[in-house]
Amino acid sequence: MYDPTHLRTFLSVAQTLSFTQAARRLGLRQSTVSQHVRRLEDATGRQLFSRDTHSVELTEDGEAMLGFARRILEVHDQATAFFTGTRLRGRLRFGASEDFVLTRLPEILEGFRHDHPEVDLELTVELSGTLHERLAAGKLDLVLAKRRPEDPRGEQVWSDRLVWIGAERLRLDPDRPVPLIVYPPPGITRALALDALHREGREWRVACTSGSLNGLIAAARAGLGVMAHSRGLVPPGLVRVPDRAGLPELGGVDFVLVHGRRRPSAQDAADALAAAVLAGGDRLHRPQRAGLG
Repeated sequence: MYDPTHLRTFLSVAQTLSFTQAARRLGLRQSTVSQHVRRLEDATGRQLFSRDTHSVELTEDGEAMLGFARRILEVHDQATAFFTGTRLRGRLRFGASEDFVLTRLPEILEGFRHDHPEVDLELTVELSGTLHERLAAGKLDLVLAKRRPEDPRGEQVWSDRLVWIGAERLRLDPDRPVPLIVYPPPGITRALALDALHREGREWRVACTSGSLNGLIAAARAGLGVMAHSRGLVPPGLVRVPDRAGLPELGGVDFVLVHGRRRPSAQDAADALAAAVLAGGDRLHRPQRAGLG
């Protein structure tokens, strides 16, 4: 028997690769998080994480436990809902960033729809900046998106670094402006890329603007320029621009869940979907099986 509490703690550590961040997310002491993981490792008889003072990584057995933990918790939650007679209803307006078009977010949403068939789920896929604006205007109930570095709002799903990516054959001329492939304003990635180039005093020009991730990918694959993108979500057919190109460091980026104004008819459904996204957060780093569009 695997304790559901220990499994939820394991998933939080696996998604954040940090006992400190997992403790913050779960509202537990770091020592309690360590204890939960240790008890789960005792129950499995396997080491699930390799860890030292600087890093936390999943072992092979830890990678295997990810799928088992998700399925066990899904069945546990379904049984709890069935026997307590709780059925969620209402309209839930959920916004997801363009960044997740190529991930396995559809699997998480499919599972949510299966578990809560009476929730009317309305999905909006947009730029992170636009989603935050719509949330503030009361037009969305829950958003999964990037946040600006100075923005404290939201529950962290995971953190990543931004990197420059482009076609493998692309070569940049150091004496010419950097050709950029960017989202239109208020794209957060666009703003971070331009800020980094300004800090370095590097000239740039916009080679392509598109509000669609697929449009940006097509331009990048055609060799029109470079784009700033999450390191963990690099699309197929594109590669990191090598350091010798001399492009500035872009820094880190947080992907977060942010709740909007609490509408009574949507609050429980928003909480349930947020829990599903957090439980399946590791799927957001992986290629999709089916697209959003």
